[in-house]
Amino acid sequence: MRSIVVLSGNPRAGSKTTATAVALAEAIATAAQTTPEITVIELAELGPAVLEWGNADAAAERERVASADLVVVATPSYKGSYTGLLKAFVDGYGPTSLAGVAAIPLTVAGSPAHAHVTGEFHLTPLMHEVGASTPLGALGVLEAQAADPEARDAVVTTWVGERMPLIRALATATAPVAEEVQA
Repeated sequence: MRSIVVLSGNPRAGSKTTATAVALAEAIATAAQTTPEITVIELAELGPAVLEWGNADAAAERERVASADLVVVATPSYKGSYTGLLKAFVDGYGPTSLAGVAAIPLTVAGSPAHAHVTGEFHLTPLMHEVGASTPLGALGVLEAQAADPEARDAVVTTWVGERMPLIRALATATAPVAEEVQA
């Protein structure tokens, strides 16, 4: 695995959502026994640019996501769904734009129902709509857990531990092929 992109749809930069997504990306890298480049995209920093068709900054970030081996797509749960900011960003993709990209939908929510419903029933189909696969499933984290680094890390570590064989298989599948040395 060469690259993991954290895509945070929280309208506030530096959020618990982003911190949780970064913790997940780092835990996956450790579990996969790889040292991928981890890049964080805060959609809050792009702001209205995600709504401007042809905006160079938004296009560059969309390309960064499309070229990742793994993308952690993170959002707070608003009214049981993902944020409009995240939706506007994803609307810039065609139906196969993220083909070959593995995605992990991650939601941070106030209630257990919203944490799971948002990821599994809203965010996962959104990722499939643009061609991404979700081989590891979705992760829902409660706001109280995300606010406490120790609790957040425990949830992330448990989730990653339950998927260890899949994570290692994903890392192997996306590993670069060594070039043959010619004499």
